[in-house]
Amino acid sequence: MKFGTGLARAMVLLVFAAVLQACTAGSNSFGDSGTKQMNQGEFAQVAQPKPVAALNQSAAASVDKIFAKASGPGSNPQDYKIGALDVLDISVLGVQDLNRSVQVNSGGTITLPLIRQVQAAGRTQAEMERDIAARLSQTYLQNPQVTVAVKEYNSQRITVDGAVQKPGIFSKQGDMSLLQAIAQAQGLTNYADPTGILVFRMVNNKRMAARFDIRQVRSGKQPDPMLLAGDIVMVDENSTKTTLRDISAAMPLTGLFSVVPLL
Repeated sequence: MKFGTGLARAMVLLVFAAVLQACTAGSNSFGDSGTKQMNQGEFAQVAQPKPVAALNQSAAASVDKIFAKASGPGSNPQDYKIGALDVLDISVLGVQDLNRSVQVNSGGTITLPLIRQVQAAGRTQAEMERDIAARLSQTYLQNPQVTVAVKEYNSQRITVDGAVQKPGIFSKQGDMSLLQAIAQAQGLTNYADPTGILVFRMVNNKRMAARFDIRQVRSGKQPDPMLLAGDIVMVDENSTKTTLRDISAAMPLTGLFSVVPLL
């Protein structure tokens, strides 16, 4: 009887230990998956119409890989594709009357003496040089030396909005980083949330977003990403200001005092 009782107790203890170990492993597994969050500065697809806080983690991509695609005009000017509203400096060696600055119109063309309309949008500077030279050489000049340079990159624009001193749309002349874009907007306001700097970008026809802490970027703990034309930088407000804004939006437009709604 004593031997049987001792064996039974041992079996019970072994079963209890196995169950406890399984529960602990399950708890740890849940903790790992349950607490996993998107790292700051990591792009993820925005699942519209959900808020940015509900970004689809399955579509997340490394911010380094996403921002490595940034190849603005400052990276390699020879590869830059001219766009509408860009201003070009065009010169023909030895023919001063043909030298001029022209702006690409909304249709993507420019007008030049002698040869009239020239397609500019979607072309590189070298492609335009060859085209203009070929057309001039047909009837007017022999072996013309044509130079095309982009004077203003007006088709390259960055939008900075939210809690900044001067929201607006800014021309991206050469490479522009996140810090430079915020500086163009004259910095953050007093009620800006430094941890809520969002960059929106279209990647493979999907709207993506990345979040940055501007304090870590300034200190070098987080990279200062290069921006692409069309990027939108949104600076969120701090929690206190956001709460006041939400309460204000929920109040009726009657001009009368009402109970503050629960948010």
